[in-house]
Parts: sequence; structure tokens; C-alpha cells
Amino acid sequence: MSTLTHTHPTSRQRSRVSLLKVSAILIAFVLAVPVLIIAINIFLGGSDVWQHLYNTLLFDYVSNSFLLMLGVTFGTLVMGVPAAWLTSVCEFRGRSLFSWALLLPLAMPAYIIAYTYTGLFDFAGPVQTFIRDTTGLGYGEYWFFEMRSLGGAITMLSLVLYPYVYLMSRAAFLEQSANTLEVCRTLGYSAPQAFVRLALPMARPAIVAGVTLAMMETLADYGTVQYFGVTTFTTGIMRTFYGFGDLAAASQLAGILLLFVAVLIFTERYSRRKISYHASGLRKASQRKVALRGRYGLAAWLACAIPVIAGFVIPAGVLLYWAVFEAETVGWDFIQLSWNSFYLAALAALITVSLALVLAYAGRLHPTKGVQTAIVTSGMGYALPGTIIAIGVIVPLAWIDHRIIDWVKYTFDQKIGLFFSGTIIALLLAYTVRFMAVSLGSVQSGLGKVKPSMDMAGRSLGCSPAEVLRRIHVPLLKSSVLTALLIVFVDVLKELPATLILRPFNFNTLAVRAFELASDERLVDAAPASLMIVAVGLIPVILLSRSISSSAH
Repeated sequence: MSTLTHTHPTSRQRSRVSLLKVSAILIAFVLAVPVLIIAINIFLGGSDVWQHLYNTLLFDYVSNSFLLMLGVTFGTLVMGVPAAWLTSVCEFRGRSLFSWALLLPLAMPAYIIAYTYTGLFDFAGPVQTFIRDTTGLGYGEYWFFEMRSLGGAITMLSLVLYPYVYLMSRAAFLEQSANTLEVCRTLGYSAPQAFVRLALPMARPAIVAGVTLAMMETLADYGTVQYFGVTTFTTGIMRTFYGFGDLAAASQLAGILLLFVAVLIFTERYSRRKISYHASGLRKASQRKVALRGRYGLAAWLACAIPVIAGFVIPAGVLLYWAVFEAETVGWDFIQLSWNSFYLAALAALITVSLALVLAYAGRLHPTKGVQTAIVTSGMGYALPGTIIAIGVIVPLAWIDHRIIDWVKYTFDQKIGLFFSGTIIALLLAYTVRFMAVSLGSVQSGLGKVKPSMDMAGRSLGCSPAEVLRRIHVPLLKSSVLTALLIVFVDVLKELPATLILRPFNFNTLAVRAFELASDERLVDAAPASLMIVAVGLIPVILLSRSISSSAH
């Protein structure tokens, strides 16, 4: 009969454990400061600039942002939900291809697809030129939709954001029991009626979650609405910050936008407060599919093909054509831009994932209320637009810089430059705040699969918590860590508003360069930088589609 021996941590091990706990709380505090700065500014008194914005432009910011969210909600629902149902429950020609191809628009940033379609459909573009050459009509003699409008922005954002709704909805439909749907059929309902009366209500929590993500991304967008001339909160914040030079007024605008985001999150949580659907544990809906033939099969094919073609195939094809045949030859400038983008994204990914490991492991060792609150607080930034985070970062860093400058001048009578604001440090902090939730979710998911006995075995051998993390958990978490690194890397590569506000002087990235060229109407020359961003963005989309395909079987 064996006896169990319990090993008690030494005082040195206890100090390391407490150090891990303190580190997690300190990380959470630093990452929460930008959000707290914006929240505090909501209640501060208004300046003359703020009063001017309140009297003249604030209504436009609110109304346009609200209409943009409504339009994108409708667009993403129309494209995402039917496609999810068709690829989950039905069988038609091309279904297996569409099940992963519908994710491809995730690799296409909204501002890039906006540049591409503007180049195609603007007055000087090939489509309207063809119409004029064919019909002989001149300017003003025929009607053509205006791309640079609120409707154009809604269309562009819907094309690249519907995959959020598609992903969430498809996961819900795949989990639904085939027996439950068959009961609906025995009651005399057709497949479309079963979809409307049973499957759709059961998937409602997932659909609402997908729509909420799409709306938050809509509020975060800057490049599309700025290029199309639509005044929203993000464009207002940038104009106030750069045009008026009023950081306080920009912070107050960011504070109102923060309220919008908080309402979205609260609404999504409230909609699910008492909703709970459970699968029967029997056959899933995906195991017995409804065969669609003839015109029904064609309608299903079109419902899935149109979002893919419009959201990825056409813009990617146009970018490739421009980059190869019409754009200026790529030179050293492009190589420098690529290097800036890649090393910045790599640094941000390494920092973010490293901190996520500390937070997740602290939560594993100390499942106390304080540590769990710190972990939740650390992930708040993902729900916020880059403009909010950029303003929240620059305010405290500028304050610290000026205190350092004053101290050096008083102590040594020397003038020095900025240490933090206007440097790479500010950018890295903003990226960490913005994308911590992404890496934290991936790391926590992987850490949850490691049995607690592994921790006990390591501790019984005299390993400290840091050694257990380094020697046991990190090798086991290799897949989760690599996934987190890749996702954060691509997100940083695409991030535009935070980079525009915080980048050092004369420092450009691929995203900023593409935006600057497009703003100067040099759409063709913006193609190489845009294509590079899209090509890199395809990597996590492909991995995600493979993961979904394997889980569906």
C-alpha cells in the first residue's frame, strides 16, 4: 500500500507565487490605464472646441455611426446566416468549397476593399468608362450609384465582416441535433420553415454574438469611412486630434464612442441572459443533409458564391492585376515599409503573447477574484476601436514624458526629447492593449487542456512556478502559442487608426502607406502594399478554415 506524500512550497516558492500574482495585477493595471483615461474624460468639462463639436458636428457623428451599424447589421445577417445554414445542413454543388471559402473576406481589410471598388466603379474607373464608350453618354447623362457614400461604406464593411456572423452561426447550426430538426419536419414544416421556426431561434445567441463583433469592428473602422467621406466618431476623433490639436476634446469624443461599445457589449450579454439551448447529444444536423437540386441548388450556390466573389475574388484579382501590370515598380521604399510592418508586428505579437502567458498561468495558479478580475480587465481593449486606445495611450505617456523633461531640466539644466509618446513604445503598448484578448483566449484555451496533475508533478520535483511554465506548459502549449502569435501578428499588420496617431515621425507601415496613396487618389500604386497585407492575412484564415473543417467531421 503506497502512501501519498504532500510537498509544501518553500518560502522561496511562495514568494515566486506571490510575485506571479502581483505581476498579473500590475499587467492588468497598465493595460487598463488607457481605457480608464478615456472613461474619466467623459465627465470632464468641455473646452471651446468641444462646445463647437457639440453644436455642429456631434449629431452627424452619432447619426452616421448609428446608421452605419444598422446597415452593416442587415448586410452581415443577410450574407452570413443563410450561408451558414446552407453549408451546415444542406447538400449542393460546391458546398464543401464554400464552407471554408466564405471565410476568405476576413483577410481583406475594409479600407483595402474600399480602395479597390472605388478604382473599379468611380467615374474614371473601367466600369463607367465602358458605359460611356458603349452608350456615347457623357457625364451627368446616366445614373450610376455613388461609391463614396454611406451606402458604399455599409456595403464594403458588410462584405468583409459577414464572416463573423457566418462563423458563429455555422458553429451553432452544426451543433443542433438532426433529431430535433426531423421533429419539425414530421409536423409538416418544409426545410425553409424548419430553418425559420426552429434552427434560427436556437442559434440566436450565436448570431447576436457574431453581429455584435461586426458592429464593434464597424465602430472601429477609420480607413473606409474616411476615404468615403462619411463623418463618424473615428473620423471626428482624428480630425479633432490633428485638425484642432485638442487632445481633451478628442478624448471626450472617444469617451462617447466608448459608451457606444459598452452598450453593444451589454446588449449582447442581456440578449443571452436567460437563453439556453442544449443539443440532445444525438446525431448532429450536419450528419444528415438536405439535398438541394435544380433551382434550389442554384439559389444556394449563388447565396454562397456572391459574398465570396464580391468580398474576396474580385478585389484580390484587381489588386493582383494592378500590382503586376500597372503599379510603379517595387523598390527600396517598399522593402523598408515591409520591414517596418513586419518587425513591429513581430515585436507586438511576442510581447502580447508573453504577457498573456503570465496572466493565464497566474489565473491557473490563483483562481481568486482579484486575479480573475485582472485577467478580464486585461482583455477589455479588444472591444475598443484603435482610435480610443491610441488617445488613451498618448495621454498618460505624454504626461510621463513631460514630467521626465521637467525633472531633467530642473536637475541637470538639459533639454531632452520624448521618451515614450511618439515612439515605438507607444505603438507597442497600444497594440498590446488592443489585441491582448486575442492571445489570452488562445493561451487560456490551450492551458485548460493541460491536466492539473502536470503542475503537481513539476512542483513535487522542486520546480518553481516559472520553471513549471517554461519546462512543462510552454512545450505543451506550442500550438496555442503559435496560433496566438500569428493572429496578433496579422491584426497588427492591418491596424490603421492607432498606427496613424501614434507612429513616430517619418515612420510608415504598409497599412499607412496604402492609406496615404489611396487618399492621394493613387489607387494603383497602393496595390502592392494592400496585396501584401491581404496575402499575409490569408494565413490565419486558412488555418481557421482547416480547424473548422476538421471539427465538422
